[in-house]
Amino acid sequence: MTENRRYRLTAIAVTLPTLMSATAFEAGASEPGLPQLDIATWPSQLFWLVVLFGVGYLVMAKMVTPRIGAVLEKRRQTLDGDLEKARTASSDAAKTRAEYESDLEKARNNAAEFAKQAAMEATKKAEAADAKVARKLADKVASAEAALAKAKTEALANLNDVAAEAAIDAVAALAGIKTTSSQASKTASSIATKLAKQGAN
Repeated sequence: MTENRRYRLTAIAVTLPTLMSATAFEAGASEPGLPQLDIATWPSQLFWLVVLFGVGYLVMAKMVTPRIGAVLEKRRQTLDGDLEKARTASSDAAKTRAEYESDLEKARNNAAEFAKQAAMEATKKAEAADAKVARKLADKVASAEAALAKAKTEALANLNDVAAEAAIDAVAALAGIKTTSSQASKTASSIATKLAKQGAN
């Protein structure tokens, strides 16, 4: 239906009541009373009522109602689309949140495992360092003990020599007897051994 045809139908619907009123007024103008209550004009009034109702029905059915229906359908589709988008966005947000929480839990577990491994490695390194220090200390103590034993042995040997020489000099000065160094050393060694045994007891 073109725009000109629509305008024509609208103009007919507007002008028909005016024409009917004018015709009825001319027909009953010579008689007193209301012309629309004259029984003689009722058939024409009913005819034009049917015509106007039909035209109005056609205008509403063919022009107005489809437009209203199209607008309502478009709005319904828009609302359905918006609701579907909202549902999709809500589902995506829930999925993203679940993935974020899962990744966060994995990161926490990895951090805890990394901290545990770091602590174990630090403990191992500390134990290795302690063992190394302990070995060094043991080696130093052993070296010190060996050096001490050697120095003690040398000191005892020197002490025996000094005691032997002192004994030779003392015997020569007191008794006028000369002894050899070997005899004096032997005597001093036996005396030192006896003293050592006595000290041990």
